[in-house]
Amino acid sequence: MIESMPRPRPPHLQREITRHGKTVWFVRIGKGPRIRLRELYGSPAFDLEYIAAVKGEPVGRKPVASIASLQWLWDSYRETGAWTGLAKSTRRQRENIILHVLNESGAKPYAAIRPTHIQSGIERRSKTPSAARNFLDTMKGLFRWARKRGHIQVDPTAFDIDPPKRKKGNGFPAWTRDDIEAYRRRWPLGTRQRVWLDVILYTGLRRGDLNRIGKQHVRNGVATIRTEKGGETVTVTLPIIPALQVTLDRGPIGDLAWICGARGQPFTKESFGNEFSQAARQAGIPKSAHGVRKIAATIAAENGATGKELDAIFGWVDGGKTSAIYTAAADRARLSSQAIGKLHENGTSPPAPDGSVRAAGEIYK
Repeated sequence: MIESMPRPRPPHLQREITRHGKTVWFVRIGKGPRIRLRELYGSPAFDLEYIAAVKGEPVGRKPVASIASLQWLWDSYRETGAWTGLAKSTRRQRENIILHVLNESGAKPYAAIRPTHIQSGIERRSKTPSAARNFLDTMKGLFRWARKRGHIQVDPTAFDIDPPKRKKGNGFPAWTRDDIEAYRRRWPLGTRQRVWLDVILYTGLRRGDLNRIGKQHVRNGVATIRTEKGGETVTVTLPIIPALQVTLDRGPIGDLAWICGARGQPFTKESFGNEFSQAARQAGIPKSAHGVRKIAATIAAENGATGKELDAIFGWVDGGKTSAIYTAAADRARLSSQAIGKLHENGTSPPAPDGSVRAAGEIYK
């Protein structure tokens, strides 16, 4: 099914798995010919191919772009390992972004693009900082590759660019222990929704990996899964702790993915996020799956996990920056608890208004 299209699958669209394990898509109307779709599954270009095939129009016969055009550069980039090595979700996101750029400027020479053009693109998206950042990342990926291949001498994304400002705040709100208890009261053991929470809480995986992990990843009580984030692949090893095993034993779980829908089928990344948020709201918690990952990291840090241990669990590869947020908060709480009695050097509180002295921590009445 096309991830960007609603269920059920669009009419006449068929999927096959080749003997090499590759997924291929066809359009076939009745007993007519099978028309192969070759664009990236779920991308805007794929949708256009599907529509053309259903209408009986030629598929995959795009006009040849000029070798000097931005369209040609993009088409060439998509044939390289720099592109195919990106996560599918990243490629789909960047396809959506570049589609609008190419509609407006695809015929223009790529060598004429300057930092001012990139900056203008950022500013046009300034009302949505995440869209502006994704636009910049897309153009950086393209032009860094072009620079390495010698197509351009100067990368227009390399300097004189004001990156989009991030919104102030801590991002997705973290869950609390009270939230976890409220959710579990609403969704007890034996429900799909309970499996969802406990797999997130006891593995710490991102949404894009949660919909994949299952029994095929477990050997001798240890789950091993290759995770992807920002184009980097990290192997994460996660022993299955007893609390998670109890939840998995009660289920229900899918055949190849622990987290599944009502029919036992795996979710896409996007659909799982929506379904989990809905389950959380039914428990009175207006928060997302990512917030569970935050409380998981907080609990681990408060229980004494080091920065490197957190990196190993959660697959962070930013040199300890993210794990330091959690270890620093846990350290502050621990040190505060240990030091509160030291507010007065003799272990007593400062004199009361009447001149009397109370023991440390005693409240004046």
